[in-house]
Amino acid sequence: MNKLHAIRDFFTHEDKKLRDDRWIFASMLVGAVLSLLASFVLSYDAIQIAKNPNAELSCSVNVVINCATVAKHPTAEMFGFPNSFLGLMAESVVITVAIAGLAGIRFPRGFMFAAQIGYTLGLIFAYVLFYISFFIIQALCPWCLLVTLTTTLVFFAMTRYNIRENNLYLPKSIMRPLHRWIEKDYDKLLMWSLIVIFIAAIIVKYGDGLFA
Repeated sequence: MNKLHAIRDFFTHEDKKLRDDRWIFASMLVGAVLSLLASFVLSYDAIQIAKNPNAELSCSVNVVINCATVAKHPTAEMFGFPNSFLGLMAESVVITVAIAGLAGIRFPRGFMFAAQIGYTLGLIFAYVLFYISFFIIQALCPWCLLVTLTTTLVFFAMTRYNIRENNLYLPKSIMRPLHRWIEKDYDKLLMWSLIVIFIAAIIVKYGDGLFA
C-alpha cells in the first residue's frame, strides 16, 4: 500500500512542471517499451520468414489480420533490412532518455533537438508504412499497428517537453503560440483525436474482416 501511495505521490506532485515532466517521461517509457517489444517480435518474425517464406506466424489470423502478408511485402525492408531493426535501435535510446528524465536528469538542448528530429522522422516513417499496409497491401499486422500507436504517444510526449523547454530552436513568434497550445493541453487533444481517427479508420474499412 505504501508503494502505491508513493507512486501516486510521484505523479501528483504539487509542482506542476515536475508533475508534467513525470507524466511526459512515463508516457515515453511506456510507449518505447511497448514499441521495443513489438519491434523484437517483428524482427523475430522477419528472421523466420527469411528462413522459410511459408512460415506460419502466430499473428496471421485471417486475410485482414495477417503479419505474414505484410512481412513479405517489399516495403517491409525499405533500407535493405527489416524495418523493425530500426525500432530496436531507436526505442532503446528513447527508453534511456525516459528513465533518465524520470530520475530528474536534464539533457542538453542540442541533444533533445536531435532526438525530436529523429523521432519526427520515425513518426512519418511509421505512418507511411501504415498507409502502405492500409491502402496498398490491404492487410494489417497487429504488432505494426502497436508500433504506430506507441510512436504517436512518444512523439507527442517528446514534442510537449521540447516545446515547454524551448529545445526546438524556433523563433519566439512561433514558440509563443506553441506554449499557449500546450498550456491548454491542446496537444493532448490532438493526440487522442489522431488515435481515435486511426482506430475508427481501421474499423470502418476492415471491420467486417477483422474477426472473420
